[in-house]
Amino acid sequence: MANLGMELRFARRYFLGRKSTQAIQLISWVSVLAIAVGTAALIIVLSVFNGFEDLVKSLYSSFYPALRVTPLHGPMFQVTPQQLQAIRQMRGIGAVSETIETKASIRYNDRQMIAIVKGVDSAYERVTGVKDKLVQGAYTLGSAELPGAVIGIGIASALGVDLQNPLYPLLVYVPNPHVETFLNPEQALRVGSLMPQGIFAIQEEFDDKYVITRIDALRQLLLWPQDAVSALEISVHDRASLPELTRQIRDILGAGVVVKTRYEQNETLYQVMQTEKWVVYALLSFILVIAAFNMIGALSMLVIDKRHDIAILQAMGATGGLIQRIFLATGLWIAFMGAAIGVCLALVLCIGQQRYGWIKLGGHSFVIDAYPVSLKAQDFILVVLTVAIIAALASYLPAYRAGRQQLDLKSLRA
Repeated sequence: MANLGMELRFARRYFLGRKSTQAIQLISWVSVLAIAVGTAALIIVLSVFNGFEDLVKSLYSSFYPALRVTPLHGPMFQVTPQQLQAIRQMRGIGAVSETIETKASIRYNDRQMIAIVKGVDSAYERVTGVKDKLVQGAYTLGSAELPGAVIGIGIASALGVDLQNPLYPLLVYVPNPHVETFLNPEQALRVGSLMPQGIFAIQEEFDDKYVITRIDALRQLLLWPQDAVSALEISVHDRASLPELTRQIRDILGAGVVVKTRYEQNETLYQVMQTEKWVVYALLSFILVIAAFNMIGALSMLVIDKRHDIAILQAMGATGGLIQRIFLATGLWIAFMGAAIGVCLALVLCIGQQRYGWIKLGGHSFVIDAYPVSLKAQDFILVVLTVAIIAALASYLPAYRAGRQQLDLKSLRA
């Protein structure tokens, strides 16, 4: 510990003390600046990626439930009231919603398109956040006699839906499962009528595809049994164990279902986001590698400048290992000073972006105006460790050469 304190004192003195030439001082401070810029860039970029990741997760969590149970084969499975009750009574379960999804041709006035019609029950609004994403109208699904519809803003725009005009219902066309051969084309389709009640806006993937209505109306239109569903969508409490809940649900429903967490429902998306983040981290780390070349030059010149000090230390009995550690500590001193400046700069810029939104996103179609930023402690730790490793590797060669030198004090004076 005493040796470490001595090495750090020498490192501080060699960095901050006067040099024989101003060039050595200048190169040292250029190294600090380069490391500071690289550190700040890494933290800022990782924080922006975190912000986009959190934003995407929040958008997807508005539509995808914490757990989703789907059939292993086929478009539907049947669930009994006893099974539903057993799942609802499980510890950690918030709400359970029965849902049905089917592709259908939908028509409004004189416009027509293909969409996914989703039938939901009354528990659906407690499982997802669709109700909180309405931009027009109300989350009202009507009655069994006159079912309503909540429509994605992309579909509403394409069809020209007017919530204030009750004269035009939304017509839903689905295949008739009981007709195999037909002479009249109309026999091949069943038609349902929905009254548009609200419009939601979450993300294009949902806004351009989904129409939400009552599950009983869609079940009747498809001629499905009363206990048939496409999926069970489940919300859970914050501290619930998803693997344990998944196991219990499979025990209740049997082997014919698949239970997926929110991450597993969008596994490809999350993996791509993580891959992009780490690729950018690797590329920006090269900024620190370039800064390390400045450190090598600065330390090499410092070793030459401090040959007299090295000779004195050797005359006093200092080993090559001690001298090597002194110059290695000097390199780390330069690196951590640059890292400290970079961390402070990144904090100022990221907090300012969070509060004031200095840098805006282009266009006006995104859900936010400015680049999102999310500061996470693990990113700071990762960047500082990266700086330390690169600095230690860059400092080793000059420090090793300094420790291997055998200098004679008398010859240096001469």
